[in-house]
Amino acid sequence: MSKSLVSLAALAALTLAGCVTPGGGTVTTGNAATAATGAAGGATSVDANPSLERCDAPLGTLAVDDGRGKEWYASFGAATKITSIEPLIRLAVQQSNCFVITSIGNNRTESKLANITNKQRNSGEFRAGSKQQKGQRVAADYFMEPSIIIDNDSTGQLAAGVGGLFGSVGALVGGAMQSKVSVVTLSMFDIRSGVQISISEGNSTATNFGAAMGAFGGSVGGGLGGFSRTPEGKATVAAFMDAYNNMVISLRNYKAQEVKGGLGRGGQLKVGK
Repeated sequence: MSKSLVSLAALAALTLAGCVTPGGGTVTTGNAATAATGAAGGATSVDANPSLERCDAPLGTLAVDDGRGKEWYASFGAATKITSIEPLIRLAVQQSNCFVITSIGNNRTESKLANITNKQRNSGEFRAGSKQQKGQRVAADYFMEPSIIIDNDSTGQLAAGVGGLFGSVGALVGGAMQSKVSVVTLSMFDIRSGVQISISEGNSTATNFGAAMGAFGGSVGGGLGGFSRTPEGKATVAAFMDAYNNMVISLRNYKAQEVKGGLGRGGQLKVGK
């Protein structure tokens, strides 16, 4: 197999692998590494994804679960080489100005902050007036829980498109390439009552070409093996952005659910005698 054909086929695979299609067309990725881009400082947002939904004023304070204790976390990280999804969710949430983010929810961050606070408050080594007394932490009003429902499930082959471009070599590549889908949810709970305030689904597709590169042997497949997983990770990030956008849209029209007689006092679905 000639090097030129290998190169052309690899280029085709790379081109298709860059495609990330969020569900509903609500999120765009452009040339950014992921659907979550830029920075946030307080209420100021820099280079945020233009597709991100925004709020005129925050709706409350938020704790975001880091996902590390969930059953999907280990397999997701192993498949996509994504080490954490939570920071990108925090970025999008702060850029949207819909909630003020707290450290609560990330057990590692919370533990480190608690250790620093304890040392500065009780060691006796820090200057007077450092304002390390109790009563300064901001409580979270809501808790957000991300979940991956479908982790890059295969949705079909792309052999025809690549095969039409590069003949037999293209067919070899295309036969191993698949379109992958990520389906995720975001759930938000009122911490004081434990009531679910909102839940939303998001989805996105991307192209996986790891198997295709492996067809050329170690030199090509090995060199691109790490990158081959990136589109799947990008799809998952885009799916979470899609879910968050959907949640913000629903919260703009939020109306509290009411139960006759009061919440948690027996309900209306009575059990017969």
